[in-house]
Amino acid sequence: MESKKKIFTTAPLPFMGQKRKFLKQFKPALKWYSPIATYVDLFGGSGLLSHTVKSIYPDAKVVYNDFDNYRLRLENIDKTNKLISDLRVILKDYSKDKRITGVIRDQVMDRIRLEDNNGYIDYITLSSSVLFSMKYALSFEQLEKETLYNCIRQSAYDATGYLDGLEVVSRCYKELFAEYKDLPNVVF
Repeated sequence: MESKKKIFTTAPLPFMGQKRKFLKQFKPALKWYSPIATYVDLFGGSGLLSHTVKSIYPDAKVVYNDFDNYRLRLENIDKTNKLISDLRVILKDYSKDKRITGVIRDQVMDRIRLEDNNGYIDYITLSSSVLFSMKYALSFEQLEKETLYNCIRQSAYDATGYLDGLEVVSRCYKELFAEYKDLPNVVF
């Protein structure tokens, strides 16, 4: 028996500017287009619209332009989950949304530094766990200068099946548009 594929209504990892609030209008608008068209998401971002098209029209060709390299973050979700799980242990007795100071802050930064030296860090997702709402650091050096808060998510991130069936490219939107603009049955 085939298990039902999860349909995401939000990107599996934080993404500034994701189109989740647009889905309510987007889904009904899709009914005006062919289920076997080629859909080209020129400004793919988190891939949420591409994922939505593929979940509604599984036989369609869906081209997701991952110019921001979101898929790299998804490919490393296990490392992100491990780091956040370790931070959850360090912060287990710390109140949610409380400023992280002193020895505990040092422990948090030491764990992040270890990962920065030895592995991969998704600083955007990490930022949502240790920085005040809507603040992002993109490097250890930037994070080190910030005030940390305990905003640790209590569950692991999961992106299973999120990009399944999508053709993922990373190109300038102008080039991608030029490639598909004269082909029949293409929806941008």
